Amino acid sequence: MTDLTGKRALVTGASRGIGRAIAAAYARAGADVALVARDEVRLAETAQLVETAGRRAVMVTADVTSQEAVQAAVATAVEQLGGLDIVVSNAGGNTFMSPVVGMRPSGWEKTLRLNLDSCFFVAQAVGPILLEQRSGSLINVSSVAGITAAPMMAHYSAAKAALISLTRSLALEWAWAGVRVNALVPGWIATDLTDFIRDNPDAERALIGRVPMQRWGQPEEIAQPAVFLASDASAFVTGQLLVADGGLSIT
Repeated sequence: MTDLTGKRALVTGASRGIGRAIAAAYARAGADVALVARDEVRLAETAQLVETAGRRAVMVTADVTSQEAVQAAVATAVEQLGGLDIVVSNAGGNTFMSPVVGMRPSGWEKTLRLNLDSCFFVAQAVGPILLEQRSGSLINVSSVAGITAAPMMAHYSAAKAALISLTRSLALEWAWAGVRVNALVPGWIATDLTDFIRDNPDAERALIGRVPMQRWGQPEEIAQPAVFLASDASAFVTGQLLVADGGLSIT
């Protein structure tokens, strides 16, 4: 049921971390994958993982905070792969901590642009394709910060919470066509995007101390849930949150 043979996937933020792990897992499950990110060198490393699994990799260097760049990336993926069946809006992240009082508006705006607007741009670009073919799975990668309080990271938390709301609305808008839209909700994952926390022992202790499993998650532990949401194993699942957070959200 989790076999993706013959499927065509697009993954944003595919040059590292969770995006790279998802792309590699999709390839191992049988899918060809269009890889979208800004870093061409690291994107090539992900492409190698896909090709090692015996699948086709299409590299698209693009900044997903630009609507025009997203539209062009999707067009390239469709042209090269012959269509799309699976789309993962994974690009995102956060690089700073700050109280709301004193936060620069530019930091707020940049965070929402990367974590929310980019997913809106992807949905607008792929929506007509998936709706016309009356099939497909769109997976928005949110965060546990979107369903729990995240002191000092309200900017990131707000963006990821809004993404969950967008996911649910899209699920209702697209269900008539058999297009599924779900949110994958990782907890705190050990990637270079969380280095700014792990480099601060006090911040790391406070963060991981709240996780019942008392550890960071690994990108591969998010990739397998992403395979489930992309596959026929979740054929009757839409508008849902798949949370993989080591128990943090239930504390």
